[in-house]
Amino acid sequence: MLDGLPGGELLQLLVTRTMPFGKHKGTLIADLPGNYLNWFAREGFPPGEIGRLLALMHELDHNGLSSLLDPLRPGAVRGGRRGGA
Repeated sequence: MLDGLPGGELLQLLVTRTMPFGKHKGTLIADLPGNYLNWFAREGFPPGEIGRLLALMHELDHNGLSSLLDPLRPGAVRGGRRGGA
């Protein structure tokens, strides 16, 4: 499902999808702790969309790029106006 998505739409999923299982069930993928993402990287990401999102989030977190998601978060201030363009 993620293969055909443009980069921006893929990043948007990180700030809107929640972890569907486990210790951090209900937490936004973008808000998962680095040590949890590292565990998946060591043990293996689950199959399907959730695994691809976790792998992407791990790469962003590992490379110190998590802040790139801040403008995509719901309610983020853009252009000096809340939620505006």
